[in-house]
Amino acid sequence: MVNKYLLDTHTFLWAAHESRVFKLGKDAKAAIEDPESELYVSSASIFEISNKYRKGKLPEYKPIAENYLESLYGLEAKELPLDWAQANLAGSMDWSHRDPFDRMLAAQAQTEGMTLITCDKVFDDAPNVDILW
Repeated sequence: MVNKYLLDTHTFLWAAHESRVFKLGKDAKAAIEDPESELYVSSASIFEISNKYRKGKLPEYKPIAENYLESLYGLEAKELPLDWAQANLAGSMDWSHRDPFDRMLAAQAQTEGMTLITCDKVFDDAPNVDILW
């Protein structure tokens, strides 16, 4: 059985940045390195990365911000576009967390039946989202 995983933005950054890969949890690293895993990165993540990089918040991730697809393919991951139904769910789901990027990732993981790879505890109470770290 193939496991499908959606990488949270920080997970993608750490996995794609060689000097940060040590930050990944043991189970997260195993899933990312497993050739049977299908890895996905939300199109919302490149928006978040580009936005934060532009604001000077992620200077160490310049290569990823400027060469997103190269980093994505280097992990053998696929882009997961955000569709209207997921955007609608992200905006309307009964979850107190307000960060729009996190809400979009939760909606995508939920609708696509994917496990979200994240260490962010805000997802612990996200509705119908399985977490791995």
